[in-house]
Amino acid sequence: MASIAKRPNGQWRARYQAPDGKWHARHFRRKVDGQRWLDEQTTGRVSGTYVDPTAGKITFSEYAERWRVGQVHRETTRAQVEGSLRRHAYPAIGGRPLNSILPSDIQAWVRRMSEQLEPRTVGMIHGVVSGIFRAAVRDRRIVANPCEGTKLPKVTPARIEPLSTEVVERMIEAIAPRWRAFLITAAGTGLRQGELLGITVDRVDFLRRSLRVDRQLITTTGAPQLTPPKTAASVRTVPLPGIVVEALAAHLASFPAGPAGLIFADDHGDPVSRSWFSRNVWMPVRQQLELPAEVTCHDLRHYYASLLIRHGESVKTVQARLGHASAAETLDTYSHLWPDSDDRTREAIDAVLGGRKFSARDSGGTQKGGEA
Repeated sequence: MASIAKRPNGQWRARYQAPDGKWHARHFRRKVDGQRWLDEQTTGRVSGTYVDPTAGKITFSEYAERWRVGQVHRETTRAQVEGSLRRHAYPAIGGRPLNSILPSDIQAWVRRMSEQLEPRTVGMIHGVVSGIFRAAVRDRRIVANPCEGTKLPKVTPARIEPLSTEVVERMIEAIAPRWRAFLITAAGTGLRQGELLGITVDRVDFLRRSLRVDRQLITTTGAPQLTPPKTAASVRTVPLPGIVVEALAAHLASFPAGPAGLIFADDHGDPVSRSWFSRNVWMPVRQQLELPAEVTCHDLRHYYASLLIRHGESVKTVQARLGHASAAETLDTYSHLWPDSDDRTREAIDAVLGGRKFSARDSGGTQKGGEA
């Protein structure tokens, strides 16, 4: 049931009865606008997309917390989402009803964040908020996602410049003996920092010279703990070069694994967090060698990838060794390290024709009568 009538103040009152029996009304200056609104509500009920206007009165933060608790996230992702909402989303839109947040509000919020945060971080936070609004649309809390169409700051991909072998060797020589094998393993396997800190003795096959990567050490709240790797593709078996096998064997002889079986641990055999490692191990070496502050433990992963590429390994092999989810991810990161098509074109032609000697007569052809 629906009706539209003119009020004493000159406005038009449009009202309709929702499926639950409640009446909803809005006032318009023009009758045509009121009729259009009624038509939209009728169409929504017929098509099954009707949204109760009262359903969107719940605040963004209240709905987001319900959404967050119900997500199946890894521990690190759960902490990242919680922090993004608490620090950036809730202060801006947390207290507002879902149905009051407009695309222009989201765009203004993104602009403010862009003044303080890196483009990639802004995009990540916007993605979390957009996912919450998509869930609200599915739950019939709101009609549309206000994050759709937002113009995000452009992310400029960083060009990876691998460390030189000289720098890696200097780091290995300068670091404390307890962590020397850690650097050698990082440079010789390309494991992520959390994967390295989570290696236990039972994951190393010294006979077959291989390492099974199926866990990582993370720290969110409380003590470090072993969890599944970053993605399903991160579960892999990595071949161990001889230098890594020797370094691990010598390390275990000097620093036996503790009760947890961790190969890389503190003086008591206990696991260490990434922040502890950065503060007590990595930064002192970086400062001693006067390396730029941008050099992180992840650069040893890039160094490993560059060695594979330099020695002719395919994209699929590099992807498998690094545990990337797709070959596209590998190419996006390291494509500039592979020889370009110009180089391959020159090499292909030179390989076939480069050894032949052509005389002037051969190259210029033969004139009439057999004279050159």
